[in-house]
Amino acid sequence: MKDEDVQEIENDDELFEHHRVVADPGQGLIRLDKFLVDRLEKTSRTRIQAACDSGFVRANGAPVKSSYKVKPKDVITIEMPYPVREIELIPENIPIEVLYEDEDLLVLNKAAGMVVHPGHGNYSGTLVNAVMFHLKQQPMKAAKEEARPGLVHRLDKLTTGVMVMAKNDHALAHLSKQFFDRTINRRYVALVWGDVEKDGTIIGNTGRSIQDRKVFTVYPDGSAGKHAVTHYKVLERLGYVSLVECKLETGRTHQIRVHMKYIGHTLFGDPEYGGDKVLKGTTFNKYKQFVENSFKILPRQALHARLLEFTHPTSGKWMTFEVPLPSDMEQVMDKWRRYAGNPEVHHDDDGGQ
Repeated sequence: MKDEDVQEIENDDELFEHHRVVADPGQGLIRLDKFLVDRLEKTSRTRIQAACDSGFVRANGAPVKSSYKVKPKDVITIEMPYPVREIELIPENIPIEVLYEDEDLLVLNKAAGMVVHPGHGNYSGTLVNAVMFHLKQQPMKAAKEEARPGLVHRLDKLTTGVMVMAKNDHALAHLSKQFFDRTINRRYVALVWGDVEKDGTIIGNTGRSIQDRKVFTVYPDGSAGKHAVTHYKVLERLGYVSLVECKLETGRTHQIRVHMKYIGHTLFGDPEYGGDKVLKGTTFNKYKQFVENSFKILPRQALHARLLEFTHPTSGKWMTFEVPLPSDMEQVMDKWRRYAGNPEVHHDDDGGQ
C-alpha cells in the first residue's frame, strides 16, 4: 500500500481524526477491523469496532460493521473521536464538580479559567488532567486500556457550565456521533452589550481572522471559514445590556462570541472581542465606575453553558443536565437589574458588590 493512500485529515473542531484508506488492487479478503488496525498507528481494535458500531466507518460510502470483508480497491473512510495526541496526559489532583457519573460517562460543571485539554502552552492544570486523576481514584474493572477521558466537545477557558466526557470507547463513539449528527441539545446563557431588539438566528461562516490569528471572525459571503448557525432569544432586557439564550446548531470555536459580536452585541466582559470596554451607555463617570466594578466581579466573557441533553450511550435514556449561573455572572446580573431599575442611583458606592 502506498503512503499517499493513507491520509489523515483535520476535522472541523479538531475532536475527530479522519482517515481515508484505499485497499490495494491485490488485497485479499480480510475483516475490516483487522485491516484497519494494521494501518492506523496507535489505534486499537476496540476503538475501531466502537467506531464501526456507531456508523463512523464507511466502505465506498456505505456504513459497515467491523466484520465487513475488505475487497480490492475498497475506499474506507473513518471518522474517529479522540485524535492521537503526542502530549502525555498526567493526572493532577485538581478539584472538579461532578454532576453525574456512571461506567460510561462523566458529566461536569466546568469552572471558569480552566483549559479543557493540554496543548498550546497549557500542558498541565487542565480539565483533562483533573479528570485523569479522578478516574485513577476509582476501582477499575479489568480494563485493557489506561483510563483516559474521551472528549466529545469543549468549552473555552473562561466559559463555565456543563460538559460530558466519555469513559470508554463505546461511549466515546456513541456520544461523538450525537454531536456529529447534531442530535444533542445544548443551550448557553450570555450577557451581551446592547438592547437586543428581537429573537433571531445568525448564519455565517466563522474562521480565524486574517488580521489576528488568535481570534475568529464571520465571513458572511462564505469565502472562508466553516458553516455556523446560532439561534438566540432574549431572556431579559436591562437597558444597556441584555441576557440572551443561545442554542447551537453547529459547534465552531468561539461561535457564540463571534456571532453575537457580528450582529453588534458583543459579550459583556469578553477580553478577546472587545467586550471588556464600555460599549453602550452614558459618558458619566459614575456609570463608567459601575461598569468597571462589574468587570472586577466578572473578569471574563459572560458566557455559561446552562443545559446539555443527549441520549445515554448504553441505556438509550434521554439525559438532561442543567446548571444555574455561576456566582460571578449572577452578581453582575443583580447589579444590572438594580441599575436598570433605578439608573439615577448608580450603585457604584458598594465597591463592586
